[in-house]
Amino acid sequence: MRRSIELIKNRSDIGAGTRGSDLGIDAIEIAAINKGSLFFKKYPFVDVQTRNDSVYENDFNPFGKHIKQVYQQCKQVASIVEDSILKENFPLVFSGDHSSAIGTISGIKAALPDKRLGVIWIDAHADIHSPYTTPSGNLHGMPIAAVLQKDNLLSRINEVDSHTQTYWEKLKHVGTAEPKLMAEDLVYFGVRDTEEPEDMLIERLGIKNYQVGEVRTKKVEQCVKEVFDQLKNCDILYVSFDVDSMDSEKISEGTGTPVPEGFFPFEVTLLLQELIRSEKVVCMEVVEVNPLLDHHGNRMAEVTFDILEQVAPVIESTE
Repeated sequence: MRRSIELIKNRSDIGAGTRGSDLGIDAIEIAAINKGSLFFKKYPFVDVQTRNDSVYENDFNPFGKHIKQVYQQCKQVASIVEDSILKENFPLVFSGDHSSAIGTISGIKAALPDKRLGVIWIDAHADIHSPYTTPSGNLHGMPIAAVLQKDNLLSRINEVDSHTQTYWEKLKHVGTAEPKLMAEDLVYFGVRDTEEPEDMLIERLGIKNYQVGEVRTKKVEQCVKEVFDQLKNCDILYVSFDVDSMDSEKISEGTGTPVPEGFFPFEVTLLLQELIRSEKVVCMEVVEVNPLLDHHGNRMAEVTFDILEQVAPVIESTE
């Protein structure tokens, strides 16, 4: 089945602790232009209105920074993703920070409520904190907890105010009232920078994490084969690619929370290609390019675009 790509550009960075990932999409477009590519002219696209000006407002929610605006942003993203899928498109979502995935996943489930969803999360971070466990208060560290509807109160370290609690509950229920995802239908790739509350929850839930060394030992193809076997009961799949899954020391620090000893670009390219060959994949998201933190010009965006150029034809291919 041939899949028709629709680009969704979500230039929101209010869920991050460092400003600048709102410029990531434009940086990727500049990389394409400099390469002489018409990638961003080839496909229909939707620009998502942002609430980035909220960073100028006083924020009194230390364990859920800008949580009201993140909720509003995720509701809007969910609606746009839902509409894209209902039009039988393949939404290729570009977002600033990773809190956007709450909206993307919610939109997928709103469009396909009777389908069992599997999530492949390619990231240096588990993003499974809640306001009750977060050390930073940044919402880009919480999307997986939100879609699982897991507060992780057993590892609670924060006393959360009522305003944050209210909007956290709203975030957990964007799109549908039920959890969008079951823990057994989540697979991590490259997660290597976590805190103790996350480690304890991951262990309790039995979430599989393919660490970089394991992927290199087993090879990408074998890991993907295992993933598809684990997720065989899922009807649809979503793939999320955070660029900090790549090795910050070898490639670029042009991302909000860079972590060394990650994947190389060719490994991510092969991983995405192998995953997206499955017709079950209905959406892919790319997040956290931050050109303001890039000490090598526009390197992170250039690497990310090189990967996209090799993955897009696989999305469009006829199986």
